[in-house]
Amino acid sequence: MPPLRLCLVTLGVADLPRSVAFYEALGLERRMPQAQGVAFFDAGGAVLSLYPRHELAADAGVLPGRAGQFGGVALACNRASRAEVDATLIRAVASGGRALRPAQATFWGGYSGYVADPDGHPWEIAHNPGFGLDAEGRIVLPA
Repeated sequence: MPPLRLCLVTLGVADLPRSVAFYEALGLERRMPQAQGVAFFDAGGAVLSLYPRHELAADAGVLPGRAGQFGGVALACNRASRAEVDATLIRAVASGGRALRPAQATFWGGYSGYVADPDGHPWEIAHNPGFGLDAEGRIVLPA
């Protein structure tokens, strides 16, 4: 049996067009735009999917949670420098996100801050000098 691979992350959203606009403003390119009621983005080795929150809950067989309520999951985007962290946080807020925690030095030697997308999904934007990035910006974990 092959090892588990993270292939797709689906976010339940309240307003699909608003969320699509937010992620496009952050530079993600929508793929398969002809798909109805769902949006897919190439997120650098994994797919970010947006789907109506109530439909996602029904599909998973769970009760839908309140938008903006912490669900125990945070998404993350690593950047090559502190300046890129700051620029990404500023762009996310300017595109309809909500600042959660300003960027600051971390106990693990990096620099990170948090922003929520329009539905309250938290994103950590970080620079971690211990985790390199390849030429395409994908994280490279040390051995």
